[in-house]
Formats: sequence, structure tokens, C-alpha cells
Amino acid sequence: MFRLWAKEWKDNHMIKDTVIEDARGETRTHKVFDSLEAVCLQFDLGKPIWLESNVSDFRRHGKTRFSQDNFIEEIEFDYLEIHVIEED
Repeated sequence: MFRLWAKEWKDNHMIKDTVIEDARGETRTHKVFDSLEAVCLQFDLGKPIWLESNVSDFRRHGKTRFSQDNFIEEIEFDYLEIHVIEED
């Protein structure tokens, strides 16, 4: 089972969170992108743009943060954090 935890933060307080589970036999990359898309649909957000710093953080730590720089439209929170909490 693959599980991704997504959290919206504003002023050092978590304002929303969700866990997306994916039991399909897809690659880790597909699971991450599909889970992030599900988070964006659930939170009513546009998809964030992956910058090199996000890719680097995610490869090293299994988590990353998306701030205003990653979104085209204005966001009402400080950042969206995603974290892989379980992998097959």
C-alpha cells in the first residue's frame, strides 16, 4: 500500500490535511503524481509546478513543500506539504 499525506499550512498551523491511498501496481512516480492530483481535486487547487528544489527534497526525504512560487493562481495558505508515509 502506498500512502501520501498532504497538509496545508498557514501561519505555522495545519489548516487541512488528507491521506491518499493507492494500492495499484503502478510505479512510485505514477502513484505520487496521481495522489497529488487527487489532493488538488479534494482541496480545490490547481496542480503545483515541480521545481528542481522540490524534486531534490522529495528524492532525499520523501517529502516536499509547494509554496506560492509553485502555483499559477493565488493560494490562501503558506504552503502545501506532501509526505510519503507508507510504501509497498
